[in-house]
Amino acid sequence: MTTKKKDISILRVNHLRGPNIWTYRPVIEAWLDIGELEEFPSNKLPGLYERLTTWLPGIIEHRCGVGERGGFLERLREGTWAGHILEHIVLELQNLAGMRTGFGQTRSTHVIGVYKMAFRTREEQVGRAALAIGKDLLMAAIEDTPFDLPAKLVELTDMVDSRCLGPSTAHIVDAATDRKIPSIRLTDGNLVQLGHGAAQRRIWTAETDRTSAIAESIASDKDLTKTLLKSCGVPVPEGCIVRSAEEAWEEAQDIGLPVVVKPYDGNHGRGVSLNLMTQADVEAAYHLAARKGDSKSVIVERFITGDEHRVLVVGNKVVAAGKGECLWVTGDGQSTIQHLVDTQINTDPRRGTTEEFPLNIIQPQVAAEVILELQRQGMDAHSVPLAQQKVLIQLNGNVALDVTDHVHPDVAEAATLAARIVGLDIAGVDLVTEDISKPLYQTGGAIIEVNASPGLLAHIKPANGEGRAVGTAIIDHLFTEEETGRIQIVGVAGTRHTSLIARLVSALLHISGKQTGVASAQGLYLNKRLVNEGNCADWESGQRLLINRSVQAAVFETNAGAILKDGLPYDKCSVGVVTDLDGHADLGAFYINDADQMYKVMRTQVDVILPEGVAVLNASEAAVVELAELCDGAVIFYALDAANQVITDHRAKGERVVFLRNNHIVLASGRDETALLPLSSLKPTKAAQPEAVLAAVAAAWALDITPELIGAGLKTFDSSFKATY
Repeated sequence: MTTKKKDISILRVNHLRGPNIWTYRPVIEAWLDIGELEEFPSNKLPGLYERLTTWLPGIIEHRCGVGERGGFLERLREGTWAGHILEHIVLELQNLAGMRTGFGQTRSTHVIGVYKMAFRTREEQVGRAALAIGKDLLMAAIEDTPFDLPAKLVELTDMVDSRCLGPSTAHIVDAATDRKIPSIRLTDGNLVQLGHGAAQRRIWTAETDRTSAIAESIASDKDLTKTLLKSCGVPVPEGCIVRSAEEAWEEAQDIGLPVVVKPYDGNHGRGVSLNLMTQADVEAAYHLAARKGDSKSVIVERFITGDEHRVLVVGNKVVAAGKGECLWVTGDGQSTIQHLVDTQINTDPRRGTTEEFPLNIIQPQVAAEVILELQRQGMDAHSVPLAQQKVLIQLNGNVALDVTDHVHPDVAEAATLAARIVGLDIAGVDLVTEDISKPLYQTGGAIIEVNASPGLLAHIKPANGEGRAVGTAIIDHLFTEEETGRIQIVGVAGTRHTSLIARLVSALLHISGKQTGVASAQGLYLNKRLVNEGNCADWESGQRLLINRSVQAAVFETNAGAILKDGLPYDKCSVGVVTDLDGHADLGAFYINDADQMYKVMRTQVDVILPEGVAVLNASEAAVVELAELCDGAVIFYALDAANQVITDHRAKGERVVFLRNNHIVLASGRDETALLPLSSLKPTKAAQPEAVLAAVAAAWALDITPELIGAGLKTFDSSFKATY
């Protein structure tokens, strides 16, 4: 017997990583014992409403079951229980930490005071931390004790910044989701798989699996890049490589002042000094560039008059363009440069230290480029300019003004040509021009760099102007309009012969010409090869199939326990097979205590069927038949008895069914019939399990495998445990 007290005990926390009984997305499921609080809903806890709304004012946006803004607060005033309150607190904490979430549900169990609570999270450890903080906050609100929410939010925000996808990668993944393309995060960083199996592509923020390593090497070699561009007629500034400060000054004089000095192998503008006019400036800039690059080689080139622009090329199209701006401060006769920068530049809400901000914080005492620029003006971070004296902090850089709509077609053509010459599928083309709405030959502009793995945030969230759908452009570059990133996936759920069904469906897929994997309780198979023996009907084994580039179709066996423990290993399937809703007696540990609850669990398999997909359901099980109304796609029923009422009714509607007649397997669509093999022609193991054979045949038919191939596959399949097929 659980001891009741006025507290919340967290009995279990589980991360459901795939579609589950709560939702299609990953959630944290927590089992809560609210103890004596079962007798104290929120309207019986004095001051709780006031303290929660003071600490978490944004909770007014939670619609809850009421369906409108302020809905949760209405429930809070009327009286709701601690588990439900904790659900909304955890969601709001994640939102405040920068990880937007919205889904949550709390349900009671048959044990008084024990609840199951689920909430959406985009990262498991962040969700677990939010749950722990949320519990402490709720208890502080109930007991009217202090709670340092700002400090806890700093901790949670740091976790979001370090553990979640960066904003640029998340933007691309969101665009994939909008196209209904599935995604799998492959590392703790920003390496993401888009799509499944043989249909997949991979991104690493602005790099894709189409990004050439040779092209990246060319882009990092600024002199080689310029040589290639010049040879193809792309305007570039005159310049050359130097290996000493003295040589840099000599070349600067030959080229003609002013000049630019930058690392030979740098990127992202690091170590670049512009508009240099004196020997001292050129030599100082050489030493800076040599430190910032990976070699001692430095490029000196002609300074192009105009503004710096970054043009983003994806595929063979310009999808965004940003303009740089100079940074100045104005003196007051009292403040240092550092103070002026902090009050006139760094207060800009667009600036910050994380990837969420399109502009960086300026640090005059640290940033070498800024230090050099100040030195050229006879100043440093501690200098105090005169009142109204304007001081240049940074020349160009800060590409944050969207000018996409102003790019002249000739400029766009030059930028895309530059990306193609280097060989990059996604490129950040840096150019300088006085007016990007005019051809470069008219303004004397030039392309100065072509960068691999360009920053995207300045285009997604520009400081000024319209944000661009960069993620959509990248997804459209990786996938044609017809491509979905999906392979054929079959899910087999239940307790009756599901391993045999899964392997038999896999064999029929393989004989139809597809490289097929199967994750079942008998093992993990790739075509005819047993990769892992033992129970592989689990999340990890399923993921192994989905990330395998050779897999064109995959079959997954599952059951209620696996759904309750992990969720399904895939987001959607082409075919979902449900054999039965048995097994509730073995699920007491999940608070499943009657057969009716199995419907909510096993419907998960039907809920994930694609609109163009098919549910294959056992017509002999009334509870399974009820699942048909949940399917977004078509339904094929199967049964041993041709006279089964569900079979005859479904067939009368012109729908497809599979059954036995005179011991022969029959495929019927309305009045049309196709007779397959007699059961007697099958190997004894299969013949002894005719219901499993019918389920597999129905699934294969749902996948458009021809009856002739189905018959051939049934004859040749060997279901022995270690056999290959």
